[in-house]
Amino acid sequence: MTYLLSIRTATVASLLFTLIGSTSLAADLSRPNILFIMSDDHTTQAIGAYGSRLAALDPTPNIDRLAAEGMRFDLTFCNNSICTPSRASIITGQYSQTHGVLDLNGNIAPENQHLAHEMKAAGYHTAMVGKWHLKQEPAAFDYYCVLPGQGKYHNPQFRLQGDKPWPKNTITKQGQHSSDAITDISLAWLKDQWNREQPFFLMHHFKAPHDMFQNAARYDDYLEGTEIPEPASLFNPLPPGAGSVATRGENDSLVHLIGAGVTRRCNTWQLGRRLGIDQSLQDPEYGKQVYQLYLKRYLRCVKGVDDNVKRLLDYLEAEKLIDNTVILYTGDQGFFLGEHDLMDKRWMYEEAFRMPLLVRYPKLIKPGSTNAWLINNTDFAPTMLQLAGVKQTPAYMQGHSFVNALAGKEKPSDWRTATYYRYWMHMAHNLGTPAHFGVRSERYKLIFFYGTDFVKNKNAKKDGNRSFANTPAAWEFYDLAKDPSEMRNEYNNPEYKAEIAQLKAELKRQRAELNETDEKYPFIESIIDKHW
Repeated sequence: MTYLLSIRTATVASLLFTLIGSTSLAADLSRPNILFIMSDDHTTQAIGAYGSRLAALDPTPNIDRLAAEGMRFDLTFCNNSICTPSRASIITGQYSQTHGVLDLNGNIAPENQHLAHEMKAAGYHTAMVGKWHLKQEPAAFDYYCVLPGQGKYHNPQFRLQGDKPWPKNTITKQGQHSSDAITDISLAWLKDQWNREQPFFLMHHFKAPHDMFQNAARYDDYLEGTEIPEPASLFNPLPPGAGSVATRGENDSLVHLIGAGVTRRCNTWQLGRRLGIDQSLQDPEYGKQVYQLYLKRYLRCVKGVDDNVKRLLDYLEAEKLIDNTVILYTGDQGFFLGEHDLMDKRWMYEEAFRMPLLVRYPKLIKPGSTNAWLINNTDFAPTMLQLAGVKQTPAYMQGHSFVNALAGKEKPSDWRTATYYRYWMHMAHNLGTPAHFGVRSERYKLIFFYGTDFVKNKNAKKDGNRSFANTPAAWEFYDLAKDPSEMRNEYNNPEYKAEIAQLKAELKRQRAELNETDEKYPFIESIIDKHW
């Protein structure tokens, strides 16, 4: 209760601060509109502007426009690479143990939907459309129309405000794909319901391209005759020196259980069977067929997202709103597209850990610029609040505004030198990802796999399909300047003794500072103490 009271006090204080600075808040239309576009599992490898092996396919010309006319961020990371915790960090500006969402079972109550509260206090008309995934009613927004849970790709149902209590007031977009329906709803709100006496704050969240990928029928032939380039590590994910006993087991005894992927190496998630691939095939032909279909289905969903981003941009342009609207595009985390022979996300390896972030706002941002500050998803809320005219980040938020980065200013001397990560759901969903935490600096990454679930209920037959069996604990350390693909674990290399000690000290400091310690979980603490 004390915590909630302090938050509401901070919200009121923020409102008063803003009111003092503006004699007519509602009439102050010089402040930008803010359009926050987020896709589910859209990784940097599948955005042309990031120049990956897939860029030659030109998968995202409209999203790339935001980079060409704005700024591309190259070192943006989530602090937990699964949907619910990442979204909780964006809406609260907080890390997992502070906002309380450690896994997919978490939720954010209306009083803790801080970003929406603060935007309303700053005089914005607020709306949330699309994938919400935080379970409780998004009541902090002036308007919402959201998918129930993960939602459906086709004929999607939405929950919205109405005469019936949450979540009983629903509509169904019969005959539509979710990407089209979500965009229709956002455009309808902008055209018919947005109060133009206020700037708008619209969170527009696509379901796509979350697995299992289902595109709109008009994309069925997209890339049909194209050979999708394979990542170099697809058929050689664990050469000598890669990983650790935590990720491959003693004498490679766990390589068929850890890290579900594309080939037959670890087939626990049965990706090929789900895609309808002939189960009599063996690698490499089996893996090649799975990869080609997996990528095409994924990129067909990405194509639908990109085309719908164009619809949003076209509307803003036609209404002469585009240059007074901050447009942010991101994914709720990264995603593996066969790298390390992995699918899905969860890991602290770059492909899942790294988030795309493109921002267009010509009044502040130099076109075609890039940024390499270490940013994470707790920083999104403070940044949007500063863009909205809020002079000081609320004290309960743990992130930091990067508006100065948008303006092309020098990185302040007190900006973070490492960003923290924690994945809690040990070996869940047959995807074989051990629980772990770590920090990443601009050059180095340190990961500790502690190999046990924070849930200790051995009588539970199912809890997110997670495993209660421990896996080995171990450290991994990567020099990303020399080894950007993270194929050589240098933890036992004496040449990096000083760098490892420095990152361990930083990891310990951040875990204490960010309320990320394991005092509530002594069985985890004992593993950490044993291996520190």
